[in-house]
Amino acid sequence: EDAGVPLSVLNVDGGASANDFLMQFQADMLGVSLRRPANAETTALGAAYLAGLTTGFWPDTAALVALREGEERFLPTFDESARAERLARWRDAVARVRS
Repeated sequence: EDAGVPLSVLNVDGGASANDFLMQFQADMLGVSLRRPANAETTALGAAYLAGLTTGFWPDTAALVALREGEERFLPTFDESARAERLARWRDAVARVRS
């Protein structure tokens, strides 16, 4: 939203992405699908991909897409009114804590 680019899929990785509840909650609150790779710890893999791109091992990022292993998707289940209501409650709770 801040970047002015519509978000249709959010790629997630790292330790927190192993939490199915958190991933589903984020998909519901953001209203976009989340995509989690089979290997959620992708920091080293990303560094290897960048090195391979830099050295010409892979011609472009499109070549990396074919390397993706199985993925799990989390699709939003809230409608817009449910999302707005929960977001309003969240903002209210944050305001109460800050005051």
